Amino acid sequence: MEREKFGSRLGFILISAGCAIGLGNVWRFPYMVGQSGGAAFILIYLAFLLLFGLPIMAMEFAVGRASQRSLVCSFKEIEPKGTKWHWFGWVGLAGNYLLMMFYTTVCGWMFVYFLKMIRGDFTDNTAAQVSTQFGDMLASPWVMVGFMVLVTVLGFFICSLGLKKGVEKINKGMMLALLAIISVLAVRTVTLPGAGEGLRYYLVPDFGKMAELGVGEVLFSAMGQAFFTLSIGMGSMAIFGSYIDKDRRLFGESVSIAALDTFVAIMAGFIVIPSCFAYDIDPNAGPGLLFETLPRVFDSMAGGRIWGTLFFLFMIFAAMSTVTAVFENLISFWMDTRGWSRRKACLVNVVAVILLSLPCALGFNLLSDVTPMGAGSTIMDLEDFIISNNILPLGSLVYVLFCTWNKKGWGWNAFMEEANAGQGLRFPKRMYVYCKYVLPLILLVLWGYGIVTTVMK
Repeated sequence: MEREKFGSRLGFILISAGCAIGLGNVWRFPYMVGQSGGAAFILIYLAFLLLFGLPIMAMEFAVGRASQRSLVCSFKEIEPKGTKWHWFGWVGLAGNYLLMMFYTTVCGWMFVYFLKMIRGDFTDNTAAQVSTQFGDMLASPWVMVGFMVLVTVLGFFICSLGLKKGVEKINKGMMLALLAIISVLAVRTVTLPGAGEGLRYYLVPDFGKMAELGVGEVLFSAMGQAFFTLSIGMGSMAIFGSYIDKDRRLFGESVSIAALDTFVAIMAGFIVIPSCFAYDIDPNAGPGLLFETLPRVFDSMAGGRIWGTLFFLFMIFAAMSTVTAVFENLISFWMDTRGWSRRKACLVNVVAVILLSLPCALGFNLLSDVTPMGAGSTIMDLEDFIISNNILPLGSLVYVLFCTWNKKGWGWNAFMEEANAGQGLRFPKRMYVYCKYVLPLILLVLWGYGIVTTVMK
């Protein structure tokens, strides 16, 4: 079977960026900036993005393009005979399923809040009433499961239409709409009365406040955000590498995708933080910022119901672009290994993902007594811990070692030849020592820190 290809370079960049641009950009980034001293955090985050986000993304793309196969098959296609790199493919595949086991549920929340905004459910609500609405949503098995199913069915329906007509065409539309909506919202919020103080907080570095919080804590938070925002480490990017031709160098494409991902994260901060300052709300509100704080902000604005509806529509596009990208990875595996048609792979996986996602969706209500990581934790916390603190950093380590080990891996020369095929920004050859020795150490430290801090909670 001839491998499908993207219809355009723009499609590849927008879909890859869509996979990277997710709830972490809009949900996690603004409140982490709020908790970590404003612009000082952003500067450190950007430095880490350049230091290891870009090289690892280029490596994932190179493995996918050189092998022309999905995650599990990609290592086997190009690894040296007798080596076992392909074993990681199964871990990566499990990681993609595990990510969707909780991501589909959280994406469902965006649909719920989009509908609530349209209906005006937050009009004239107190802070307690907004929090109650969030709690009521989590407590309802029907709402949680129903919207999870909606997300899953919609995502696989898009994939069933084909790579060009479905995944590329619809994701391209969602991403362009996302960029338009976020730009309009950012202009609106930065022009609110009182937003100037929020802009200063967001754009002027305050290293003194960072020191108060603890330099080490802020450094590791920024490192983790830069790492996780690009969705690297479990083959989510490698699949898109397998769908592109060799006319563009992969480092330049990685820069374009990371720039788009960072633009969305920073624009999300322009929406959230000035809004909080304009209405005297603490931007250091943590994860509840999105669901318990922002509805009150929008209710306070002139025309806030419209702005709030646009915001959660933007959130849907951000989440669904990731969902469809990861679903494409899952169905590509079954098409490559079993020879299934795209439609059959979608039908089987829509059932599998729904069943696998049930524990998370029910973990806030019927299964709320299950606290796998201690009192107050949920099934989603465990799933997120396995992905964020283990599979992503260790998976990235696998890609780095595979591309830099010359005898037992694919090797630096093979990687460089693949990465630098075509036109565009060249992957620097002088980065060999950094990629082979320093980058693995950073990834191991990041992984170890995540484990230690989780255990010590």
